[in-house]
Amino acid sequence: MKNQSLVHIIYISLGSNKDEPRKQLLKAKELIAEQIGRIREVSDVYVTKAWGNKKQPDFLNQVMEVETHLHPIVLIKKLLGIELEMGRKRKEKWGARIIDLDLLFYDDCIIRMKNLIVPHPRLHERNFVLFPMLELKPDYLHPEFWQTIRELLGWCQDDLEVKRLKNQFKTKC
Repeated sequence: MKNQSLVHIIYISLGSNKDEPRKQLLKAKELIAEQIGRIREVSDVYVTKAWGNKKQPDFLNQVMEVETHLHPIVLIKKLLGIELEMGRKRKEKWGARIIDLDLLFYDDCIIRMKNLIVPHPRLHERNFVLFPMLELKPDYLHPEFWQTIRELLGWCQDDLEVKRLKNQFKTKC
């Protein structure tokens, strides 16, 4: 693992479909900037049908690129802490949620631990992650699959529609 004092580039997926999702995404971005590191770039917001449990409101999703000095274990604890701080309760798998924060990539590292898997193990199966990631870094190379985000999207079998809300909720970094 790299030295903690180095700057690491990470990608985080944000999603919400409860309690005014737009406000939840903005609040999450504020907390990430305060607790995780400098936000370098943020995708537009995308509307998608719920994945998994489909009997719930549509989700608003975004991806952000962030600079951090945090070690991956500290980072995941902070992300889970932000979810808790915002009121997330983990009651059912793929249920409605105030906020969902997923660590997609940590530099080009491959991490396999009990409570942390990076790259995110299902990101290549989900349009709601691939589309905003494509907006930010279409040629980003997945360190395990050795395919770009553009290529992964071409292989993805997720048939849920993803609608881009161009610049409506984008914040400057």
